[in-house]
Amino acid sequence: MAAATSATAIPSLDKVDFLKLQNGSDIRGVAISGVEGQPVSLTEPVTEAIAAAFAAWLLDKKKVDASRKLRVSIGHDSRISAQQLQDAVSRGIASAGLEVVQYGLASTPAMFNSTLTEDEAFLCPADGAIMITASHLPYNRNGFKFFTNAGGLGKSDIKDILERAANIYSGFIAKGYSVKNASDSVKKVDYITVYTSDLVKAVRKAAGNIEKPLEGFRIIVDAGNGAGGFFAAKVLEPLGAITSGSQFLEPDGMFPNHIPNPEDKAAMKAITEAVLSKKADLGIIFDTDVDRSAAVDSTGRELNRNRLIALMSAIVLDEHPGTTIVTDSVTSDGLTSFIERKLGGKHHRFKRGYKNVIDEAIRLNSVGEESHLAMETSGHGALKENHWLDDGAYLMVKLLNKLASAKASGRGDGSKVLTDLVEGLEEPAIAVELRLKINQSHPDLKGRSFREYGEAVLQHLGNSIALSPKLQKAPVNYEGVRVSGFGGWFLLRLSLHDPVLPLNIEAPSHEDAVKLGLEVASAVKEFQALDTSALDKFVQPR
Repeated sequence: MAAATSATAIPSLDKVDFLKLQNGSDIRGVAISGVEGQPVSLTEPVTEAIAAAFAAWLLDKKKVDASRKLRVSIGHDSRISAQQLQDAVSRGIASAGLEVVQYGLASTPAMFNSTLTEDEAFLCPADGAIMITASHLPYNRNGFKFFTNAGGLGKSDIKDILERAANIYSGFIAKGYSVKNASDSVKKVDYITVYTSDLVKAVRKAAGNIEKPLEGFRIIVDAGNGAGGFFAAKVLEPLGAITSGSQFLEPDGMFPNHIPNPEDKAAMKAITEAVLSKKADLGIIFDTDVDRSAAVDSTGRELNRNRLIALMSAIVLDEHPGTTIVTDSVTSDGLTSFIERKLGGKHHRFKRGYKNVIDEAIRLNSVGEESHLAMETSGHGALKENHWLDDGAYLMVKLLNKLASAKASGRGDGSKVLTDLVEGLEEPAIAVELRLKINQSHPDLKGRSFREYGEAVLQHLGNSIALSPKLQKAPVNYEGVRVSGFGGWFLLRLSLHDPVLPLNIEAPSHEDAVKLGLEVASAVKEFQALDTSALDKFVQPR
């Protein structure tokens, strides 16, 4: 069905530094005015130029003959700027002569899936897909993630697209920009129905093709007013689960209840309280665009961060004994011990950044080291069996499979089957992250970039640690300086995008954590542009 896009007044065009919109393998910016000091950077002309640039990039990649029109699917999360940006993206794609398919409210994983599904009734597969989202960032932000059937685009692809967009935008300035109607080439499809039916089939299959394998289970979903509300009605209920008590399922881009983020304490408190008050068997929480998730068992125990990685590792290593589990750099020593000693797998601790973790797992497989799970403590988790897509809904389906198969085999103790899988995971008494900011205007930088200054801090810390008999640098480490001592460990690393050195400390007691903190404080004190106030406060006597 064709859909018209609304006409808008012709805006005046300001100069734009497109490369500043890059956020690793995503594009992010400010889409709504009203927050002081945050001018709008994702205007409609900027968005249209980015979409047209993606279309040009896709035409170059696919190299199809002129007889076939390429097709791009577009979806968005619940943000209040979504509709305006969807219209601008549609115009940009249509201006390049490509077919536009709008999905409306969607999840990031569903958008990638649309490039794999083969069903012409739903105009699939798409040659490319765009998800309009800024994950858990505040309401005024938005952004774009891009996919082909080979997966999400990488950093170099995003840079290429933004450079093309800058040229297209220059053309807008030179020739004048006007809003053109894209309705002739825009179609609308309810793709989330296709995506969720595949998830339902996966759970039924795991339980021996029982129609309602979750019958009798009360499972609560907290979507945080993001895009994940579909999971209750379209996945859990067809499987027989009772979902009453689920909360914040309605899309609301102002996120009035809590930030949709499985790492956020208020968000986890909200789902935990709901599980306990409703006496649910399981709670499930998603981030805004459903590429991250976490769970809560019937006792209120959070299954996120290291615990969720441990749980997924137990499930995957049962299916693929001995396989390598790739994680980000801030995972605990206890997780390594659990994966390697308890489960018989191999833990490959890599860098922060979900794309880094996923790409490393793919690389290991390419050189003969089998890996089936790549997971970040943030809740991004990707499985080889699911095309290395970080899909929060699919991760939860793997948990549901365990519940369903346990019930089918006669076990009747609900989510205890999941809790039992992480038994033996050693967890620290103290786990903190402190952020040491680099003051970019401080004279101590001496003309260096914040990244060069941060690297100098890390180099000096590494040299200092080598002189301490109480501390031991990690023998294999891919990011920052990771050190063990006093029964715990710390990692100081440079943020992927910001002038910040995050410091993670885990220890068996506050006293031991302070000892580790003091070692860092002593080593970095000569770096005057480094704001160590958070660390100084932490190591002060109580």
